[in-house]
Order: sequence, then C-alpha cells, then structure tokens
Amino acid sequence: MNTQQTMTDAAPLTIARIQVPDSLDEPNAEPFRAIARIANALCRHDAGHDYFDQDPEELLPAWKDTTDRHYVGFSAKQDGEIVGVGTLMVPHEDGATNVEYDLMVMPDRWGEGIEEALLAVIEDEARALGRPVVQTYTLHRPDAPGPRLASPTGFGSIPADDRQTRFMLDNGYSFEQTERNSVFDLTGGMDAVAALLESAQSAAGTDYRLVTWTSPTPDEYKDGFAYTISRMSTDVPTGDMVWAEETWDAARVERRDKRLAEGGMSVSVACAVHVPTGAIAAYNELIIGADHTRATQQWGTLVLTEHRGHRLGMLVKCANLLRWRELFPDSPRVSTFNAEENRPMLDINETIGFIPASYAGGWKKTLAGASDSAGRSDWTDS
Repeated sequence: MNTQQTMTDAAPLTIARIQVPDSLDEPNAEPFRAIARIANALCRHDAGHDYFDQDPEELLPAWKDTTDRHYVGFSAKQDGEIVGVGTLMVPHEDGATNVEYDLMVMPDRWGEGIEEALLAVIEDEARALGRPVVQTYTLHRPDAPGPRLASPTGFGSIPADDRQTRFMLDNGYSFEQTERNSVFDLTGGMDAVAALLESAQSAAGTDYRLVTWTSPTPDEYKDGFAYTISRMSTDVPTGDMVWAEETWDAARVERRDKRLAEGGMSVSVACAVHVPTGAIAAYNELIIGADHTRATQQWGTLVLTEHRGHRLGMLVKCANLLRWRELFPDSPRVSTFNAEENRPMLDINETIGFIPASYAGGWKKTLAGASDSAGRSDWTDS
C-alpha cells in the first residue's frame, strides 16, 4: 500500500487510493462508503439543500463497470477518521484529454490543509493518466451576499468570496461557466403542466410522436436513443470547458441501464420520435434512487439541433413530469442543471415552474508535465 502523509496542526493526514469493493458489506468498503457520506455533507453545506443526496449503493455499479469510463478515488484519513475524499472520472473516448474530478472535505474540516493535499494527489493522477485538462464544479447558494465573479460566457455569476471560489482561483483554475440548479415542486397541482403539454403537442404537429418508457430501454429504441445521448456531448453549451465527443451504441445503452438498475435507480424517459424518419428528435429523462421520498434528478434533456423550433423540449419535459407524478408520487421535487447561457431550455423550465435553488461554477486547469499518452500512476489499492 502506498500512502502519502501530510502534516497538519493535528495528527498526520494519510491519503490512500480507495479500493472499489465487490460489495458494500465487505469490511474494506468504508472508504468507498465515505464518498457518498462526505459528498452529501458538503453539498448540503455549499448548496444549502439536500437535493443531491446519494447512497453508496447508487454509486458502486458505475465504479465497477470500467467499459466506457473509469473512476479513481482517494481518501484522506486523520485520527482514524476519513475526513475527505477526491474522485476522478476518466472518459475512455478516443482522443480524450480531460478528467472531471470532485474534491470533497467535511465542511467543518475545510481550511486545515486537507483539500490542498487531496488536490495535489488528484492532479498527479491526471498527469500519470496523460490527461492535461482537469475540470471540476463548485456549488453555491443562490442568496450568497457580497461581490460576484462573472462568467466569461456573459451569462451568470457565482459568489466571489465563497471559500470554494477562492480555493479554485488560488490553485490556478480558470472560471469557465455558470450552471443553474433549478427545482420543480411535484407536490402541487399539475393542471398547468398538462395545458403546456397539450399546447406543445399541437405545435409539434403530426410529424412528431410522443413515446415514453421506464428503463430498461426497449429494443426498438436502443439505437436511436444511443445516438441522441451521444449528441449531449456536442449540442449543449459548455463554454470553454473541454469534453470529448462521446460514442454511443445499443450496447452502451444496455450497460448504462444495467448499472442504473443494479444501483436501485428507476428511470422514466420521454422521447419525441420524428415520424417521417423514425429518429428520436428529443428526449427527457427523470431518475430516482431506492428512496422515493428524495428529490428526483432530471438528467439528459436535449432537442437535436436539426429538430429545434417545434416545441419538442416543452413536449418531452411536460410529458415526463406528468408521467413521473403517477409513477413516484412520494418524490417532492425535480432537480436539474442548465448552463446559464442555455436560454431556450431555461425559458422552458421557467414557464413550467422551475425556480433557482443553487448554482454551480465550472472550473478548468491545464496541467504542466502531463504526458501525451495514458499511463499508470504508482498508487496502489489500499
């Protein structure tokens, strides 16, 4: 086992690679369990709500399936307690130069040097993997006082004096984009949503047919759904963040459905099918874990560029919200993210009734010394 020790004012801080357990019941699963525990605590602190809570059972299948991407994790332990974790998501697309990471320290332990120690390990891992572009997101409350840091996209801002803003700037990261986290109240009446759906159906006309399903994806739609998901990496505004274009096929959709099911996740999909060609022109997906009293997450929502202008975004969003209310009546709200410059989608959300709940800042850094080809670091499982 290789570890790194950093001296703080208290006991030594030990950083070690997190082993991915076969089961969460294993004695060595505690570091993996800590990922969800610390993430939940930090998100609640920084965003001011619990809408992003996750269970480790939801995370494990994605860590075990390394076909399309893989995850790397590090734990920071002090006095026998895991007080911070860092995780990297490494895409496997040809030509990918980026990794996305999350740096998570218990809120009451920030400022003790834990975050600096984890960041150093994260960046070293990215260099060893030959990925010079490292990216992450910070969460911020919507009512934070004080000066603002404006997004270079010209849309949105984040609090300039937030702890996480100062940390990213101090460590050489550039602020690239603001994302808005919006929520929709599922406990109220849905008549307005039904009316919007009817209007959107009329605007779409007979060239588009509404199709819905609950995962797994029906065989007849796997290829079309795969292509539409792949367009999420090219058709949504990302500012100057760096994302590799993703390649999807029916097999990748099947792997995704399997991971979600194994994690106890339920998914509803609403699609607009272009009748003349049979292509999926737009889709929306809602997802929830085993605890159906938690917030629902709205994941992908996309209208393909060539099919925009027919109110398909409104069509699939409203159809899925109404369906979801019937499927999971105990979930109190839907939570989603959109780039602040994505005004067309924000217009739809606001018309439906979504309101801002928190904000995220997108950050990027290009590392010096990263190799040109993927490699392996000298960290070993602990």
